[in-house]
Amino acid sequence: DSQIKETELLNKIEQLNNDSDVTGILVQLPLPVHIDKNKIVTAISPKKDVDGFTPENVGRLAIGLEPYFYPATPQGIIMLLDEYNIPIEGADTVIIGRSNIVGKPMAMLLLRENGTVTICHSKTQDMKEITRQADILVVAIGKPKFVDETYVKEGAVVIDVGIHRNAENKLCGDVDFDKVAPHTSAITPVPGGVGPMTIAMLMNNCVSSVE
Repeated sequence: DSQIKETELLNKIEQLNNDSDVTGILVQLPLPVHIDKNKIVTAISPKKDVDGFTPENVGRLAIGLEPYFYPATPQGIIMLLDEYNIPIEGADTVIIGRSNIVGKPMAMLLLRENGTVTICHSKTQDMKEITRQADILVVAIGKPKFVDETYVKEGAVVIDVGIHRNAENKLCGDVDFDKVAPHTSAITPVPGGVGPMTIAMLMNNCVSSVE
């Protein structure tokens, strides 16, 4: 409910943390504007945090420990690359976007797989010069069709995390697929690319929480 008080939500999370019949908790974002997202996410028990967003799980990932749960979208992207035998080790990997949900954990997972990682964001200068060096380009900037062929090295692998509705109410991503696809060796579509992997990994985390 958009009128829920922050204390009510925190009390509910605490109740679920202490309920041994509940093995996984996620709070669907975004939250109503009067609620502090970070306070809510931090309140979730790391051992029930199936989104992989709590500071303990993110911190474990950052220092090379196994988190209780991996964040679903970045882990789904790693599995997607692995399934299609796209090597990460030694590859120049560039991420556009530095969010806590995708950009930052994506960087940590690519580092874990021995990729060379660069993060671009709204303050990056000469972004195209950087992205055109990428063997693997992950785009999570939140702007529809932001990336066109001028950002992409010939033969690169492009992962589009964005999802938007265009003027015709059709789904599109952060990448202009029609312009970029001819220049890639592999590219994820929107819809049907990263989105289903995110859902699959979230379900994987939920099953793991029961086990």
